[in-house]
Amino acid sequence: MARKNILAGLMDEDRKFTPVNSEASEPAEKQHNAYKGLGALGAVTRSIDALAAKADAARVIEQKLAAGETIIDLDPETIDDSFVSDRQLQADQPFNELVDAIRERGQDSPVLVRPHPQTAGRYQIVFGHRRVRAARQLGRPVRAIVKQLDDRDHVIAQGQENSARADLSFIERTMFAHRLEQLGFGRDTIMSALSIDKTTLSKMLSVTNRIDARILATIVTARSIGRDRWHDLSARLDEKHVTSRVLACIVQDDYLSAEGEQRFEILEKLARNKAVDVAPSSAGNGNSRLWQRQGGAIKAKIKDDGKLFTIALKAAEASAFGHYLEANLDRLYEAYEAAKKHDKNGD
Repeated sequence: MARKNILAGLMDEDRKFTPVNSEASEPAEKQHNAYKGLGALGAVTRSIDALAAKADAARVIEQKLAAGETIIDLDPETIDDSFVSDRQLQADQPFNELVDAIRERGQDSPVLVRPHPQTAGRYQIVFGHRRVRAARQLGRPVRAIVKQLDDRDHVIAQGQENSARADLSFIERTMFAHRLEQLGFGRDTIMSALSIDKTTLSKMLSVTNRIDARILATIVTARSIGRDRWHDLSARLDEKHVTSRVLACIVQDDYLSAEGEQRFEILEKLARNKAVDVAPSSAGNGNSRLWQRQGGAIKAKIKDDGKLFTIALKAAEASAFGHYLEANLDRLYEAYEAAKKHDKNGD
């Protein structure tokens, strides 16, 4: 489905809210208003009429918002991410260019949000995550369409809008389909969200079903890798003996220090029984491991030799998250001590 159809009917000029024009009133009404304007009673009456007009206008605006027909400015701090992620969030060059563009000329197109289904006064992004991130980074409001949507319509609108973008990678689309299936959405809904047929969806889901989740988490940032190579790798990793070799590889220092595409190439060679130049971890195979946030937003390399425990963070928000951990070390240690005491006492 073409992207322009997603907002069809939401922003038609003849459906936009137009304030009431008092000059367009009927002559009889003018005479009545003139009569009401006499004396103290007229002043009170005018005040009551003004309040009533504001209340009516507010109701009209609320109705427009519920129908998704009004663009408003929202504080980005009141907007939460979608309940299902569709792309790997990272501070890449296109995002930096988006920030610069919004800084220079403002936000060209509005995002779509819905009232948060669990939290009053907050909103949930349907599409436009990067525009919201950019506005948050710039400290400015977000131009948004607010529309009441159930979960199914939410993911269909989100998927169709992102499917229209040429920069969404194969693995990002595949992971989106995988997450929707995990959340219990039917395949008809997933096909509508991604504008694909049943055969294509089955092939996409075969990738996530064949590749061990621990392995997949380390290569989801390989955005430039195309569909055929993903299918080939997943078919090879479907064999247990290959998976065991790969699991031993993904904790090595050289692998952990590589970027997404480099990691993918390492696993391709390993899956084809080719020699791979990956040095053993300096801490030993069992002492180094990788943690990665679902969606790939942040990752950490963890080493533990019994005497020294280190966590190395890597992501756009690594520094901010690291400072957060540093600022909360006292509280975290107190929680750790309380947990130890709780376990010791058997409470």
